[in-house]
Amino acid sequence: MTFTQQLAAAWQKNNSLLCVGLDPDPAKFPAHLKGRDDAIFEFCKGIVDATADLACSFKPQIAYFAARRAEDQLEALIAHIHDQHPGIPVILDSKRGDIGSTAEQYAVEAFERYQADAVTVNPYMGRDSVEPYLAYPDKGVILLCRTSNPGGSDLQFLDVNGEKLYERVARLAAQDWNTTGQIGLVVGATFPTEIARVRAIVGDMPLLVPGIGAQGGDIEATVKAGKTGNATGLMINSSRAILYAGKDEGFAAAARLAAQETRDAINLYR
Repeated sequence: MTFTQQLAAAWQKNNSLLCVGLDPDPAKFPAHLKGRDDAIFEFCKGIVDATADLACSFKPQIAYFAARRAEDQLEALIAHIHDQHPGIPVILDSKRGDIGSTAEQYAVEAFERYQADAVTVNPYMGRDSVEPYLAYPDKGVILLCRTSNPGGSDLQFLDVNGEKLYERVARLAAQDWNTTGQIGLVVGATFPTEIARVRAIVGDMPLLVPGIGAQGGDIEATVKAGKTGNATGLMINSSRAILYAGKDEGFAAAARLAAQETRDAINLYR
């Protein structure tokens, strides 16, 4: 099953547009996990097991693992998701961006080493920096388009022959690059007007939408701007607000409650 097929099935099965971001920070872990060699895996496993039936996808951010030499725990976590919660796609959030043989190696890293179902990619080096990922036809390739950070406007709002640069990226992705139907786009919840603009350009292409929860994006505005005609099309990511909803041994139960509240809040506007 391809990434887009998995995602469509998860939207329906779990009645959810919620993507749970996995950004493990050991400084915020409950006391009983601190100091354990496998703390990152055990923390994320607890979150995953508590929220899998409420989510349409999981999104581990590679920096939180690599900075602590925990790549083996990331591999184990993705394998656990696939084994115990089949059908929920895993998006490796690595925002890779390079060309030629280097991009090929990043694709091997994401899809062969980590066995991710999709990967985030920076497209600003052009088509040949994206093509190595498209060589894996069952995988998703999610391109940065209109990011949720304030500084994104420094470049993404530049005029390019009468349209904004982020609009140009959306148009290239939808009309020229997405020949295999693998591509999705990152569009931040902090900019609902731009979400609507991207949706108008790309049709039903999946959108990964960070920026609700800790970043303050508005759920109602996000859903109304980005949903497709069948009320799907979105992976609305929440990380910190779910991961650190609890402080003690009940952290997973607290995360589940936060995830359920977020999913239900999203569904109000579908």
